[in-house]
Amino acid sequence: MGDSGGERQSTHALRLEKELSRYQERLRELFGVGAAYRVLDIGCGAGATTRDAARSAPEGSVHGVDVAAPVIETARRLAAEEGVPNATFEQADAQSHPFPPAHFDLAISRFGTMFFADPVAAFTNIGRALRPGARLVQLVWQDADRQEWAEWADAIKPPSDGTTSLDGSPFSLGDPRNFHEILTAAGFTGIEVTELSEPIDYGTQAEAYDFVLGMSRDLFEELEPAEVPAAHDRLRAVLAAHDTGDGVWFGSRAWFVTAHR
Repeated sequence: MGDSGGERQSTHALRLEKELSRYQERLRELFGVGAAYRVLDIGCGAGATTRDAARSAPEGSVHGVDVAAPVIETARRLAAEEGVPNATFEQADAQSHPFPPAHFDLAISRFGTMFFADPVAAFTNIGRALRPGARLVQLVWQDADRQEWAEWADAIKPPSDGTTSLDGSPFSLGDPRNFHEILTAAGFTGIEVTELSEPIDYGTQAEAYDFVLGMSRDLFEELEPAEVPAAHDRLRAVLAAHDTGDGVWFGSRAWFVTAHR
């Protein structure tokens, strides 16, 4: 991978594959990939969704895009190792990338659409890449205060105003009412939002601790130096409290959103 930043991104993406395994099992059916579909996977990460979709489309193809180059390299490697030749990958920002027009039968995303700077522009661009009548299906987090896993953020930096320390872009689409406004403005119809709730797997306490540290650098940087040791102690306590004996598990809640071009 080269630099340590790239290695961290790839390690994080691979850890997410395990964390989200329960959702992945549900999505295999919910995405509804046809045997000959051409599929676009938005924010594909290490490519689990791309590879699964490609296996469901043996006569078609699946193209995964992500903004992180090291993650795309990892996705390509895993597809080659697992023998999934109809899964391809490209470093690209779905908000502005010039996809071939009216090309894809389906666009999918597992927690990959919450970070767009301009959601209407992004979904408009994605819509141009879909043939008329094609579906857009995506999974996004509900609001932070509905996530049990947000407890570790509040352990690091206890909130002072009643909100969670994780409020921000991962939950930018947490209010389902926003989808109707955003997707309608982007040219989509038939918008439906349903709830999915699955536990997420953080691995052993040691794995969970390393994983959270990789995601929470900003929170620790906001602390005074004298506060850091106590924050680490609180974090370890939260992880221990969620250790089931079969790993550290947290509850989570998401929205599954479908729309038609």
